[in-house]
Amino acid sequence: MNNQKKRNFKIEAFKHRVVVDPKYADKTWKILEHAIHEIYNHNASGLSFEELYRNAYNMVLYKFGEKLYLGLMETMTRHLVEISKSIEAAQGGLFLEELNRKWNDHNKALQMIRDILMYMDRTYIPSTHKTPVHELGLNLWRDNIIHSEKIQTRLLNTLLELVYRERTGEVINRGLMRNIIKMLMDLGSFVYEEDFEKPFLAISAEFYKGEAQKFIECCDCGEYLKKAERRLNEEMERVTHYLDAKSETKITNVVEKEMIANHMQRLVNMENSGLVNMLLDDRYEDLGRMYNLFRRVSNGLSSIREVMTSHLRETGKQLVTDPEKLKDPVEFVQRLLDEKDKYDIIISSAFNNDKTFQNALNSSFEYFINLNPRSPEFISLFVDDKLRKGLKGVSEEDIESILDKVMMLFRYLQEKDVFEKYYKQHLAKRLLSGKTVSDDAERSLIVKLKTECGYQFTSKLEGMFTDMKTSQDTMQDFYAHHPELGDSRTLVVQVLTTGSWPTQPGVTCNLPAEMSALCEKFRSHYLGTHTGRRLSWQTNMGTADIKTVFGKGQKHELNVSTYQMCVLMLFNNADRLTYKEIEQATGIPAPDLKRCLQSLACVKGKNVLRKEPMSKDIGEDDAFFVNDKFSSKFYKVKIGTVVAQKESEPEKQETRQRVEEDRKPQIEAAIVRIMKSRRVLDHNNIITEVTKQLQSRFLANPTEIKKRIESLIERDFLERDNVDRKLYRYLA
Repeated sequence: MNNQKKRNFKIEAFKHRVVVDPKYADKTWKILEHAIHEIYNHNASGLSFEELYRNAYNMVLYKFGEKLYLGLMETMTRHLVEISKSIEAAQGGLFLEELNRKWNDHNKALQMIRDILMYMDRTYIPSTHKTPVHELGLNLWRDNIIHSEKIQTRLLNTLLELVYRERTGEVINRGLMRNIIKMLMDLGSFVYEEDFEKPFLAISAEFYKGEAQKFIECCDCGEYLKKAERRLNEEMERVTHYLDAKSETKITNVVEKEMIANHMQRLVNMENSGLVNMLLDDRYEDLGRMYNLFRRVSNGLSSIREVMTSHLRETGKQLVTDPEKLKDPVEFVQRLLDEKDKYDIIISSAFNNDKTFQNALNSSFEYFINLNPRSPEFISLFVDDKLRKGLKGVSEEDIESILDKVMMLFRYLQEKDVFEKYYKQHLAKRLLSGKTVSDDAERSLIVKLKTECGYQFTSKLEGMFTDMKTSQDTMQDFYAHHPELGDSRTLVVQVLTTGSWPTQPGVTCNLPAEMSALCEKFRSHYLGTHTGRRLSWQTNMGTADIKTVFGKGQKHELNVSTYQMCVLMLFNNADRLTYKEIEQATGIPAPDLKRCLQSLACVKGKNVLRKEPMSKDIGEDDAFFVNDKFSSKFYKVKIGTVVAQKESEPEKQETRQRVEEDRKPQIEAAIVRIMKSRRVLDHNNIITEVTKQLQSRFLANPTEIKKRIESLIERDFLERDNVDRKLYRYLA
């Protein structure tokens, strides 16, 4: 069967000519016309749709399609003219109801008529390029009803009046509105846009322009934003209830322009309630509302960002330059952290974690932190305070959180090498005095610094921990070789590698005879086991525990510094000593001696010495005695040294000088690296490249870079071009 040829069937026309009664078309049309009248008059139940379809089919078949089409147009037009009069006659609120009812009737009639004339719709209309029946019915409704002289303007005014009433708080029939608007949309997007949307948008702009003006005169910023947000939500809700979805963008643009964009600067800078007041009062809800509204308009967020940045920089500048706030470094850094926390919360809760706001926050902090040249020192002092005592009883998570915050401030510093200098000094004091709260916390911070700045930054800090561990082993070995010293370890020595620790130039201090002998014994042992090394005692960094007996036989163990020990041991052989006698006997530098005596004689509850005359300051003519009346409820008493928490001006200058000296080889190394790869480079480009390379550690001074270039030229690393003196060449 598969091999049989397929047969193609063909239907051919009748061979003989069919003759049609000349009056057939008129008779048939009369039947169809009557049916259309009945349909419009709601009497369609008695009609035979099968017979009507056959009649319409035959008219088209016998070439009377034109007559049928024109007759349909004429009949429908007559009915629509009558319907138009009925709608025009409706009064007040009944106008839209009548229009809606007649529209529904017309749609039902149109459906029936289209079913009857389906054959014409499928054959005659496409071949003659005429409008299909359903579309024709809509066009006739548009022309005879919607665009009729008496209905068009009335319809628009009625719709706009209802919208206005709804905006002013009245409840309207949204279902009816939805039906009428849908009718306009069904008639074509052009009808909806021209007959309703454009006038609706224009009158809305006027409405919101007036309302915005009224609100801005009588409301504060927060209240105004609430009203603007409510209006915006109302318009979006209106679209979902009865307007075309495409209208949402257009009407929200109108509200945004009239209520936000046109009043942006005034709102942001509004006195007593604008953005600055919101920031000061932590009004997260209002800030979030401002962000969400302003992000909808062009340049909205940038205007918020500019005012926030300006305010933040101004308050930050006051914070870091106010002499009163600089008195306590720990409090100073805590204020910075509190300020950062405050703005972090604002950006996350109100500004949607917007990256541009985070960048503005970071640049502002970087700007004002570096206005104070002592910021690196203060941040190191803050760390010192926390790692000495501030983290006692704090969970590991909280410790990590505090260290992360410190690292955040550290990233803002332009002079990271200055921080390193101070941090090394403070870490050394903590390690040597055994005052650190947690070794884990210390190491955690070093790991964070290493991650941020690389191995070079932390290698010496890690070396300090290594020295502490090695020193323990050294002391065990020392006492193992000297059993005569017994089990009580009178002397504990930390051997520090010179390059790793911030040791100061050796200051000679005259130790008591008992201590000198022991120190000498250790020196002999250490140099005997390590060749090629030199020991120099850093007495300014040591501590001591001494047992004392006061006037009435009360015994105490005092924990003091090495300097304090040297002073107190003098009173074993004297009842009264003058300042000059003490200075001569101990050889302690004057500033350190004064602080030492101050802590021994002037601190209430710790005054194991008394001085004459009684005063807080130490004078060169003062005399000192053992305070026989000293008492404490504790057997062990710690006598702290009165330390200037911040550096004095000469110390600050000295540290700065050391930092500048340390920077010179780093600048030279950067210049050589750059020139080695580039071979030839002009002056300005060298400055730019060096600054860029070193910015992770410090902000290189162009004048210093120029001096380093000159130094390298003198040492034949570089040479100037013979023609262009601003051009440098690398000499291999």
